[in-house]
Amino acid sequence: MTKVTRRFVLFLAILTVFILCAPRLSAQDVVIGVVHWGKFAYAEMMKNSYTMAADAINRAGGIKGRPIKLVYADDHGDRRGSETAVESLVKRQGAVMLIGGYSSANTLYTARTADRHDVPFLVCTAADDRITQRGHINVYRLNPPAGEYTRGLQSFLKNRVSPRSMAIVYENSPYGTGGAMNMMWFCRENDIELMAIIPYFKERAGPAYFERILAPLKFHAPEVIFMVSYLKDAVQLVEKIRGMKFSALLCGGAGGFTHYKFIEMAGDAGDRLVTAALWAPETGFAGADAYYRTYLETFSTTPDYHGAEAYVAVLVAARALDAAEGFKPAQIRASLDRVDMETPFGKVRFAAYDHYERQNQADTLVLQIVDGHFGCIWPESLSSTRFMPPLYWKVR
Repeated sequence: MTKVTRRFVLFLAILTVFILCAPRLSAQDVVIGVVHWGKFAYAEMMKNSYTMAADAINRAGGIKGRPIKLVYADDHGDRRGSETAVESLVKRQGAVMLIGGYSSANTLYTARTADRHDVPFLVCTAADDRITQRGHINVYRLNPPAGEYTRGLQSFLKNRVSPRSMAIVYENSPYGTGGAMNMMWFCRENDIELMAIIPYFKERAGPAYFERILAPLKFHAPEVIFMVSYLKDAVQLVEKIRGMKFSALLCGGAGGFTHYKFIEMAGDAGDRLVTAALWAPETGFAGADAYYRTYLETFSTTPDYHGAEAYVAVLVAARALDAAEGFKPAQIRASLDRVDMETPFGKVRFAAYDHYERQNQADTLVLQIVDGHFGCIWPESLSSTRFMPPLYWKVR
């Protein structure tokens, strides 16, 4: 066997291995990778919404006449998992673009890894301000950053409630700290006395722990208690605060307070709580009510803003890919830069402002739980119900 023949045989062997190990996808598929954490409160809601959107796009003709295919990789909510997820989606599953990202802490690493692999990444839920402040040219974000989550709630408090004092309780994480810091500045700028600032560690969360760290509020009772937590902690906090008989208006900083399960799990303890939110079906955004009703009919549960973000992330990615000249990273980025569309989540357009880059701006809402249901109470132009103060609390 000659040297040339041996090289040709070796080439065929390598090619055969590559073909056998490559993902078995149709040549017609346009693959979008989803960075997804399978074990968190919103995982099922978001995956259902991703699927709903992909199905709708394929019924409408797909991307450039080709079907969209979503492939998933679990980031396990940690740094190493996020890096592995990106590599799996891009190198082994053939994704030309990524969407997703839930936990702020590890999405910072997801964003960096996506940028290193030169693959466009549309973040749809993780809120840490820094995600779109690090100069990563491939990183775009659909949802507002944490620093803007409470903008609607702050407007409501200032114009409708006028509290004189507040306590802030928050999960000591990038998401929780960002929301708490923003509210601290609001209090300072509006002469609202901060009676207590209480961070907590998620790993220690439990009834006895919360009772201990909340005890100082018995001696310095605030008019408002603002909380930033995920679902399980949000329920425990509210139950403990109600049990300690604090006379305060309870305010949530989105997160776990907007999940439909919060109402079910908190029961009477959650009644009349108000919370920041990023979306509600009554907003009148194009397709918002249709998405809500279809989800409810299909899955027999109601979605919140996490589901709407996931649904719209697929719509935006599909629009960008369909309008792109090709599927090279630079071509996809150029198309994302041109996105200007009305969606069930509101208007989507990526821009640079303040210290953010490739960031979509979205108004935030205020919801209140009354008689076991969420209702939008702010802004007044979008409200579906009126604010009901706690029975023991007077609005000035």
